[in-house]
Amino acid sequence: MVTSPKDNGLNPMPVLDHLNVRFARPEDAATIVLFSAAMALETEGRRLDLDRLYDGTIALLESPDRGFFMVAELEQADDRRLLGQLMITYEWSDWRNGAFWWIQSVYVDPAWRRQSIFRRMHETVMATAKTSPNVCGVRLYVEESNGAAQAVYRKVGLTPSSYAIFETDFVLARTRV
Repeated sequence: MVTSPKDNGLNPMPVLDHLNVRFARPEDAATIVLFSAAMALETEGRRLDLDRLYDGTIALLESPDRGFFMVAELEQADDRRLLGQLMITYEWSDWRNGAFWWIQSVYVDPAWRRQSIFRRMHETVMATAKTSPNVCGVRLYVEESNGAAQAVYRKVGLTPSSYAIFETDFVLARTRV
């Protein structure tokens, strides 16, 4: 079993030497669901319906026209373990005649944070997007009170947009306190 260097206090080979960032596959769905549920609880205090979340995850994995998930997988010996994820969805821009890739559902297992896992996933997204002729840019939204995530996003070169997001959510509507 692979354990986090934070957990065992040893100095193993750097994690990134054994990290593979790849497109998610259907067999990753259970872990993606757990990560997404943990992210929603951690960042917004929301407990998601796991059946709905699983169905939504499978719907994306089976429909590349909607987007895709990327996962960070640690490979050592016979052990493979997902350490993080992000989801990409598309927004068409008539102004640019291209699609923005929206980074969403970012999650890194807490035991593996601050070890450049997100950085590696972001680098892979950017490299892939830059070689895709119909992609005009990459965007990301973040909960406005999540300062830690915002600091990470700035470190990888993302900058705040001049746009604010407004919504009407038919499924997870917020209640005013």
